[in-house]
Amino acid sequence: MLQLPALRLAGATRVSSLQRFPRPSKVRFLTTAPTYDNILLSNPAPGVTLITLNRPKALNALSSPLFTELNAALRDAATDDSVGAVVLTGSDKAFAAGADIKEMMNKEFAEVYKSDFLAHWTEVTKFRKPIVAAVSGYALGGGCELAMMCDIILASPTAVFGQPEINLGVIPGAGGTQRLTHAIGKSRAMEIVLTGKNFSAQDAAAWGLVSRVVEEGSVVDEAVKVAGQIAKKGRVAVQSAKEGVNAAYELSLNEGLHVERRLFHQLFATNDQKIGMKAFAEKKKPEWTHK
Repeated sequence: MLQLPALRLAGATRVSSLQRFPRPSKVRFLTTAPTYDNILLSNPAPGVTLITLNRPKALNALSSPLFTELNAALRDAATDDSVGAVVLTGSDKAFAAGADIKEMMNKEFAEVYKSDFLAHWTEVTKFRKPIVAAVSGYALGGGCELAMMCDIILASPTAVFGQPEINLGVIPGAGGTQRLTHAIGKSRAMEIVLTGKNFSAQDAAAWGLVSRVVEEGSVVDEAVKVAGQIAKKGRVAVQSAKEGVNAAYELSLNEGLHVERRLFHQLFATNDQKIGMKAFAEKKKPEWTHK
């Protein structure tokens, strides 16, 4: 949830140019979406919403206003039947270099405890459709935690991950001690959290945190491609699959197998199960109804 120690992160800014952000070569911007100060929205492919963190001068430092907008955008996407998957990205320099320290440096225990500070930062995990993180540059502290809240992480070769909170006298507060440990194991996570040292995209992929490292400059295009492939599948089955995989991180093996079987059985009550199996038997392409 923190920034690089050497960075001096400013408050939220509004920019008029999109040139600093990694973009798919063809982007269709939303025409009816609300206007945000801290994020940008576009539809780069059918069924895909692209959310770009938009605080370039602050290296996309995470703040409560930013998460308020991000959560609002995800709520809209959740109820939009045309959206099958979301891509979340930042800029070439930073996916998100950390939290905006100016927002929290003067807070007191009573304030953060009573308000459950940072709780709404993790609402991303409640989004039921798949989220693909396209990470370039710094993904540190809260930026690393935000990436880990997503379902799939693709990284550019120059992406840098880390949990440097220990250098500021605190610990990760938005899932860093938990999700990182689940992803890469106790010993590696302990070393990273206790020393505050960063690790490369290549290490992240080797350790299982990142799905894969893609060619420099193509991470957003590749993430949109993956999200587009997911968006073409039956939505009910996709959401059930996401629920099943997530259960593996939260339940025992036997409990997880029970959840998986329940989800599998439930899909036999859907139109898409009938459509998919009939199309397979007839060697045809299924036309999903998402019902």
